[in-house]
Amino acid sequence: MLIIYSFFIICYKVNLGGNMTTIYISSKQAHNFDDYTINKIGVPSSVLMERAALAVCQRLLESRNFNLKKVLVVAGIGNNGGDGIAVARMLYLKQVPVKIYLLGDREKISKDSRIQLKIAENYGVPFVSNIDDLSSYTTIVDAVFGVGLSRDVTGEIAGIVDFINNNPASVMAVDMPTGLNADNGNIMGTAVKAAETVTMSYNKLGLISETGRKFAGVVTAADIGIYEP
Repeated sequence: MLIIYSFFIICYKVNLGGNMTTIYISSKQAHNFDDYTINKIGVPSSVLMERAALAVCQRLLESRNFNLKKVLVVAGIGNNGGDGIAVARMLYLKQVPVKIYLLGDREKISKDSRIQLKIAENYGVPFVSNIDDLSSYTTIVDAVFGVGLSRDVTGEIAGIVDFINNNPASVMAVDMPTGLNADNGNIMGTAVKAAETVTMSYNKLGLISETGRKFAGVVTAADIGIYEP
């Protein structure tokens, strides 16, 4: 019985790195791989979101680049934001002081992210309504836009990105730094400069450009259960 239980734990633990780090894919491929895994293989998108969050949480706890004395998760209303909300909940349950800032209209939040929002609220994870002062935070998790960004970052979101970059906290980007093009590494209006990035399933083409390397920092490709068809 002990052997079986130990085997389960080993299988469940998210695999960080491995061969996925050396394979680079486009944003279209990432979308197609997601679609295949969810709609053809039948892995629920909520399961993939949990595994993505687990990978980010694991890296935050292990890396020396992050001081978790006071953490802020800046979450968008798409699925990248759902990953971030789940990260906040996992940190909170490990007694890490963490708060969530939801950037966008909560009435327009994606289906999976809405579920994560409700879970976080049920656990009592604290939210903040504004981030006028970021100087007290030691770590910021960027979960605003991921690999699917297709337009320039402007307006309020651009202001938040610049605000993050002008503060001393170390930044962990979820999947891609907000504003960094996943295909070519170009800055789309403005972009978060991260100390580390945990990208999901496979490395992204934009992360091997000079700008991509500069803005993504240390990159970890996390095996969350999405594979090439």
